[in-house]
Amino acid sequence: MRALVTGADGFVGKHLVRALHERNYDVAAAGGPSSAGELRIDVLDIETIRNAIEAAKPDVIFHLAGQAFVPRAVKKPLEAFAINAMGTVQLLEVVRTMRTGDFPRIVMSGSASVYGRVAESKNPLNEDYPISPVDPYGASKAAAECYGMASWCSYKIPVMIARSFNHIGPGQGADFVVPSFAKQLARIKAGGERPIMYVGDLTTERDFLDVRDVVDAYITLAENGDPGEIYNVCSGVPMRIQDILRLLIQIADIPIEVREDPARMRGSDLKIFYGDNAKVCALGWAPKIPLGRSLREIFDAALAEQLQTTP
Repeated sequence: MRALVTGADGFVGKHLVRALHERNYDVAAAGGPSSAGELRIDVLDIETIRNAIEAAKPDVIFHLAGQAFVPRAVKKPLEAFAINAMGTVQLLEVVRTMRTGDFPRIVMSGSASVYGRVAESKNPLNEDYPISPVDPYGASKAAAECYGMASWCSYKIPVMIARSFNHIGPGQGADFVVPSFAKQLARIKAGGERPIMYVGDLTTERDFLDVRDVVDAYITLAENGDPGEIYNVCSGVPMRIQDILRLLIQIADIPIEVREDPARMRGSDLKIFYGDNAKVCALGWAPKIPLGRSLREIFDAALAEQLQTTP
């Protein structure tokens, strides 16, 4: 089976390409416009999309390319919409106009940010909960979702939306909360900083899933998902950020003083936000990697990187 992965040089993309190879897929890994790889896709340039699809001749497309950092989207909403929304429209339009037989199946990487603010009593969220994004990132992903569903209804392009919640794992950028904690702890463990951690609000609860379980869900959707359907990709279990930090400190095995940093506090944060994964589980998928293993591997990777850079 031939697979094309957009955003293959990103955090999730690298894990997905590896998992597809392990399952004997013929993989065309398309990085972004600055990628060093042979196959590149700039979702703002329709010709690069066309060239990549012509070269790959995919049976399935995993569309991961996008702008995934919420604060950047808030600062640069036009960029977020261009990449996440119009980039998706352009990809699907190329697929529609290049049709020479059956359309490839398309798994789109969505986001739980489309749900917006949710009353605590509505958790866990299932796919029928109305979407109401409250920031430019969530709005751009909602627009992409809507066009994906319209492509199925209008053209019968078999699109499936993977509406992902928080995912973590080795290789994630330090802009996100768990690798940020791990990086701080690694610097302290290596002797590069005083044993003080500066944190934001630790009382919120989120749904964390290992990235390898995430890509396993994506492959499950490619193989067994129903076109025109949306699937939450999540653990289904809320975890308090304070408990994540406590587990990482135990893994680091060093004494730490934790201090709140007003600059890191975001008053608009939802206190609890997690999903219902029953729909994707009904396809035969289930999370396999325990949180403790994920956190151990994230910290070990951060410490290895720190020791390499410490004189």
